[in-house]
Amino acid sequence: MTVINQPADRYPYVARRIRPLLEAVYPENQIDNLLDRLYGLLEEHFAASLDENFQKWSEDNVLLITYGDSIYTPDEKPLATLKNILDGYLKSAVTGVHILPFCPYSSDDGFAVKDYLSVSPELGTWDDVRAIAQDYDLMVDLVLNHISSQSEWFQQFKAGQKPGCDYFIAVSPETDVSEVVRPRSSPLLVKIDTAKGEQYVWATFSDDQIDLNFENPEVLIEFIKIILFYVAVGAKYIRLDAVGFLWKRLGTPCIHLPETHAIIRLLREVLQMANPDVALITETNVPNRENLSYFGNRNEAHMIYNFSLPPLLLNALMQGRSDHLKTWMMSMPPAPIGCAYFNFTASHDGIGLRPAEGLLSDDEYQALLDTMQRFGGKISMRRHPDGSESPYEINISLFDAMKGTVKGQDRWQVQRFLCSQTIMLSLEGVPAFYIHSLLATTNDLDKMARTGHHRSINRHQWDYDQLVAALEDETSPQAVVLKELCRRIQIRRRQGAFHPNATQYTLHPMNKALFAFWRQSIIRDQSIFSIHNLSDRTQQLALSNLNLVITDPWCDLLSGQLIHNIYDKFVLKPYQSAWITNKFDPSDVREMQ
Repeated sequence: MTVINQPADRYPYVARRIRPLLEAVYPENQIDNLLDRLYGLLEEHFAASLDENFQKWSEDNVLLITYGDSIYTPDEKPLATLKNILDGYLKSAVTGVHILPFCPYSSDDGFAVKDYLSVSPELGTWDDVRAIAQDYDLMVDLVLNHISSQSEWFQQFKAGQKPGCDYFIAVSPETDVSEVVRPRSSPLLVKIDTAKGEQYVWATFSDDQIDLNFENPEVLIEFIKIILFYVAVGAKYIRLDAVGFLWKRLGTPCIHLPETHAIIRLLREVLQMANPDVALITETNVPNRENLSYFGNRNEAHMIYNFSLPPLLLNALMQGRSDHLKTWMMSMPPAPIGCAYFNFTASHDGIGLRPAEGLLSDDEYQALLDTMQRFGGKISMRRHPDGSESPYEINISLFDAMKGTVKGQDRWQVQRFLCSQTIMLSLEGVPAFYIHSLLATTNDLDKMARTGHHRSINRHQWDYDQLVAALEDETSPQAVVLKELCRRIQIRRRQGAFHPNATQYTLHPMNKALFAFWRQSIIRDQSIFSIHNLSDRTQQLALSNLNLVITDPWCDLLSGQLIHNIYDKFVLKPYQSAWITNKFDPSDVREMQ
């Protein structure tokens, strides 16, 4: 165990780990000063042990993704209401909570932060955040690429005052920025009136979200202070929002630059020194190969979002076939040691389409867009360097996205939706549920009309009393979906073969309507064959294709069906999932009649 008890021992350790990363991004004459300052920040935060923690997650971990005010009541602050919902309805299902930005903000539902060190008074206080962190693993957003135009730093920039006057990127409006990759169709350069006159500042996402200049090391220092504060509050996951755009260099696409990767490695080292239990997670909604680069050489993100999963899974269920999903899955490397995938099927944003680039045929891609629009969804666009636009994401409630298939609406919405979530639960990685998936929330067309933003369609705010009434009505979609998902989650949390780093191997049934893969526990005592019918018709699977070991008993954990003959055919109803395993507690299962 690496224990550093004396201050004299700590500085060489910090210098050895941090200096090469600072040298990768900043001038040599600044390095010694930066090292001294970073050591000063870390000195009172050093963990007792600096050894890497390889036990950050297990099969038990399941996260919830939610806004602080996704559920509201007039009688209390939303963060207190969220804690009540967690304790009353979700405690048996989730072990951690990603509370989307809860700081004061000016736009983008929290992602234009005004003050990183405050909780929005409309939501609650730091005591409310700590109360959640005490009982659930807390994920917090570090929105580090940009800050609100109403922030103190940007007001200082406009007034020509320190320190904010040096925290942003101002360039001539004549500057050629044609190579810059854009996730939006808004102008990249925003005109601002300042004490120095008219200036144009860099704004990747909107005119209210002004990009910060990490070429100035003072900006890095500010964010390390913020990270250490979040860790002290109780955060177990630090999510780096839109981090791929962090570093800018004219004449390049300004995405995934080497300096960006060096900064992420540096932040990982800081967390390792402050608290080895905390995980760094990168949010980069880009094609799969680019996304995978954020593992680095197992020295960058501990976790990366599995961005290709939502569009490919959605397409598979719309088409009733597994081929593209299977092709993608076969190409996915196991996460490096000490790292994991962060699996999700829906989030506060739309279903990103860039991660599906090159994976779907043109006809299927268009059919997916057309189908989602028929089910009430909207398509958001992004702008290319040549000025043209292309679809960037689908905005829709995932529950409504499952209303039917490319053939139209049908009666299988709930079953299809449960199938999608069960696949996510089965995959290598840590599963995370957007709150509106657990609650089977439908499209919020009224909110979208009020805000004028497509993403609002999937950012519904439940009235607490109405939600409770729906959950207490056993026939409501909310009650049916939540009850069954909680049951499946609880089963999943007991299976060693579902450890985030357990072996995963893609299976190849001849029937394209079936999606199947094998998980094996790290100690190799349990196998689970995860089988899913992606179609609206009953399908059969020859169990002989699964290589079930003849000396073991086998059972489907989800239905309780015992398998007496490993050469039988296994029947799956429309959208049925099965977890066929050789290790189970007989008290947890029942034989089908």
